[in-house]
Amino acid sequence: MKTSNVLVLILVLLYMDASTEWPTHTVCKEDNLEIHYKSCDPQQDFAFSIDRCSDVTTHTFNIRAAMVLRHSIKELYLKADLIINGKTVLTYSEALCEPGHSKLVFCGKKKGEHLYYEGPVTLGIKEIPQGDYTVAARLTNEDHVTVACADFTVKNYLDY
Repeated sequence: MKTSNVLVLILVLLYMDASTEWPTHTVCKEDNLEIHYKSCDPQQDFAFSIDRCSDVTTHTFNIRAAMVLRHSIKELYLKADLIINGKTVLTYSEALCEPGHSKLVFCGKKKGEHLYYEGPVTLGIKEIPQGDYTVAARLTNEDHVTVACADFTVKNYLDY
């Protein structure tokens, strides 16, 4: 009996190690708007949610995000690409944490600490573009190491 349990455990561990992708998570799905994400960091997934899809179409909406940091955050930079039909059509970048100028409450967190953010986010756009597209987002620290990254798939059929 013990040998079969050990064999099952080894097979499960081998299967988990062979997996190269994180699952796709649903952020929201309502009427004409769907948002899904998948972590593109092969070593770490994270949690992300919003209350309702319809909140995203407003100027400011609330999110919840959580993860355990694999790297400290003295400086944190965001780079986001809007990808349509496999081609990057827009790139946005912003410094979120810099010495003496931090926009986020978790700036300064150390490796191994839990990062949890619940609160408002402002996209700075008036409406979510209509269509199917991907937003590739990457957060890097001062050493250019990936802190978190994800590919968000957006399907918006709302007619504004």
